[in-house]
Amino acid sequence: MNSPGNTRDIQRYIALDIHKEYVMLGAMKATQEWVIRPRRVEMSHFRAWAANNLCTGDAVVIETTTNVWDIYDIVAPLVTRTVVAHARAVRQIAEARVKTDTEDIKRLLRLLIADIVPEVWVPPAHVRELRGMIAYRNRMVKTGAMIRNRLHSLLHRHNLPLAEGGLTDQKWWEAQALNTLERLQVRQELALLEKVEQNKAELDLELQKMSVGETWGRQATRILQLPGLGVVVTMTILGAIGDIRRFEDAKHLVGYAGLGAGVHDSGKEHKDKGITKSGRKELRWALVEAAWRAIRMSELWKQRYEELKERKGPCKAIVAIARKLLVAIWHVLSKEETDCNASEEDLAWKMLLWSWSLGDEARLGLTPKQFAKYSLLRLGVQSDVTSFMRGKVLRRIAPTGEVLARAAELGIPT
Repeated sequence: MNSPGNTRDIQRYIALDIHKEYVMLGAMKATQEWVIRPRRVEMSHFRAWAANNLCTGDAVVIETTTNVWDIYDIVAPLVTRTVVAHARAVRQIAEARVKTDTEDIKRLLRLLIADIVPEVWVPPAHVRELRGMIAYRNRMVKTGAMIRNRLHSLLHRHNLPLAEGGLTDQKWWEAQALNTLERLQVRQELALLEKVEQNKAELDLELQKMSVGETWGRQATRILQLPGLGVVVTMTILGAIGDIRRFEDAKHLVGYAGLGAGVHDSGKEHKDKGITKSGRKELRWALVEAAWRAIRMSELWKQRYEELKERKGPCKAIVAIARKLLVAIWHVLSKEETDCNASEEDLAWKMLLWSWSLGDEARLGLTPKQFAKYSLLRLGVQSDVTSFMRGKVLRRIAPTGEVLARAAELGIPT
């Protein structure tokens, strides 16, 4: 949102209701007199309309929808104040039996004039880009799952066991007694699946580069030190959070993720409910995924899970672990500190695991051992850990001097 300014500077209050092919708009004075009666502007003409009609002294409210940020970027530089309204919260505040485009404009304008619009945070361009990439990768994953489900359905139809080479074993499929249509289906499904996996691998490489880049690198390193966090999950969390400074404490971040407990407290009845699920669903997914991995990787987190499981059961216990992980994420991001439950050897091992998961290009020209030490330096770990035991195996990372010299040679900031 651009600067609210002084409300006395606002001359017109304008509401925009975005549709696929047009924008419904209207404007009022503070006295709720129409300045521009509700009208439609075709989406292809909206940029020109905005340039000719919007000016300093206008306050604009836009309801969230798929292409809200494109419209926001057009409007915000032209006016004094731009507010992006939370669509669901607006419906809860202004629920009405009569719903038309004109009535929607009236409700938005009244909320704007009264200054009670439930606002959403306006993410900057780099956050939008990351969120878009995560959403696109999720679509690739879902597409691959649908293809595999169709192939499994074909197996079940003919009561066939899964091939030793897996679902994508083309020679095995060719040896089965399938009709012409089924053979065509298998050939096309396998070709589609191969292409989807290639696309996903390309996206994963881009996320790896972003996790070590200038924009997200330091934040990603902070999160990746925690057990259970990999590159995809970390970048999903960073995209959902955006700027950690907008959460004054861990409790607000937990609420944003929808992982806080709901409560029914009315009269003599007090009842705890499940989590609110009111926040970003991809953030909840990422944290639950990280929680399952954390209890497998860390004895400390496993012990916490086992204690919770005895009282709450496995599902509620893993959600509680996800919530605790999110609290830890708030601390390491907002305070720029290391994991208080991890030793320097634990951190070195986590950085080494991360380096092994990256491609050569994403490691900035460093070897895995050099990159692990480079990541420790970015975390602020000053002691020169070069070897440690992990799983009865001696693990090694590069010494500090070697990494600093190599980083200087490559022009990598430390």
